[in-house]
Amino acid sequence: MRAFMGVLIILVFIGCKHDHSEHGHSHGSDEKGHHHHHGEKETPPQKVHYEKEVNLKNVKQLTFGGDNAEAYFSFDNKQLVFQATNEKWGAKCDQIYAMSIDGHGDKPPQLLSTGKGRTTCSYFMPGNQSILYASTHLGNEACPESPRTVNGKYVWPIYSDFNIFVSDMTGKITKQLTNENVYDAEATLSPDGKQIVFTSMRSGDLELYTMNTDGSNVKQITSGLGYDGGAFFSPDSKKLVFRASRPKTAEAIKAYKDFLAKGLVQPTNMEIYTCNVDGSNLKQITQLGGANWAPYYHPSGDKIVFSTNHHTKSGRIFNIFMINEDGTGLKQLTFDNTFDAFPMFSFDGKKLVFSSNRNNGGTRDTNVFIADWVEI
Repeated sequence: MRAFMGVLIILVFIGCKHDHSEHGHSHGSDEKGHHHHHGEKETPPQKVHYEKEVNLKNVKQLTFGGDNAEAYFSFDNKQLVFQATNEKWGAKCDQIYAMSIDGHGDKPPQLLSTGKGRTTCSYFMPGNQSILYASTHLGNEACPESPRTVNGKYVWPIYSDFNIFVSDMTGKITKQLTNENVYDAEATLSPDGKQIVFTSMRSGDLELYTMNTDGSNVKQITSGLGYDGGAFFSPDSKKLVFRASRPKTAEAIKAYKDFLAKGLVQPTNMEIYTCNVDGSNLKQITQLGGANWAPYYHPSGDKIVFSTNHHTKSGRIFNIFMINEDGTGLKQLTFDNTFDAFPMFSFDGKKLVFSSNRNNGGTRDTNVFIADWVEI
C-alpha cells in the first residue's frame, strides 16, 4: 500500500499497495550499519538497528536495493512473501516474490506473480504451498500509469483491473477469486485459515469484505464513507484491524467523492479501527491525526502495531508504534529518520518483520528487515 518523489511522496505507502520510482543502490550491511554506496556525494553513517529500539534485537536486513515491502510470514514462520520493484529482477513495477526468513542469498528470490501488470498484497494460504495476491495483469499486461499529484494534492490510484488470485509456489495461478471489474485487492487470511478479508469498490465505496478461501460467501463488513483497507485478522480470527479515512465536513466529503469518481484517493488522513469479523462493535482506536496505517495485531490480541507520522510536525517521517486495543499506552517502537512500516509478527510471536528506508546509503531504496521480538 511507493513512489519516492522526495520524502513527501513516502505517503504513498498507505495501505496495501504502492508505486515505485527510480532508486539508487547499496551493497551489504550488518548490525553495525556498515555499508558501501557508490554515488557522487558522501552519505552519513546509517544503521540497521537504533539504540532506542529496545523491543528489537538481532535486526537483520534481508533485501538490498529496489523497493521491497509488505513482507508477511508463512504459517510455519519459515518463509516470507513480499512485493518488490527491482529492475535487476525484471520487475519494473510491483511483483510478488518469496524468500526464506534468512533472505534470498546471491540469487533473485522466487517470482510468484506473472511478471505482468502491477501486483499488491500477497499472503500465504493454509499449508504454505500457495499464496493470495492481487494483480492487474488481466486488464493490461503493462505497468499501469500512476498519477502522483492532482492540482497539487497527493493522490493514489485505485485500479479497477485489480483482481485477487491464488498461486502455487512456482508462480502458477491456480484460482481467480474475484472478477467484478472493480478494485478488489488488499487480501489477507485469518489465522484459522477459514476466511479472507479484502477491500473492494463493488458497493461504490472502498469497503471491507470477507469471503471463504474458495471465493464464495462474500459479505460486506464496513459501510462508512471513506477508504477502509489494509485489514488483518486478530490472532483468534474473531476481529479485524484496519485503517480508514472518514471524511466528515462537506468539503472533505466532496473532495473524497470527486477523487473516487476519477479512480483516485488521498491517503493522507487515516486512523486505526477494529471491528468484529461480521462488522459489529466498530471502534476507532487512534485519534492521532495524520496518516496512521499498516496495523497488525500483537500476538496477545490486545495490542496493535502500526505505522504513523503523527509525531513529526512535517509529517515526513514514519515510524512503527504500538498501542493497546483500548487506545491507551501508545509507545514508539522504531526510530529511523525516514520510514518504517508494514510490521508483522511471526505466528509464534518470536519475530517481527518490517520494511524500512534505514541503511540504504542515502538512496530511495526500501528494504525488508527481520528482528527478534523482545517483550518489555
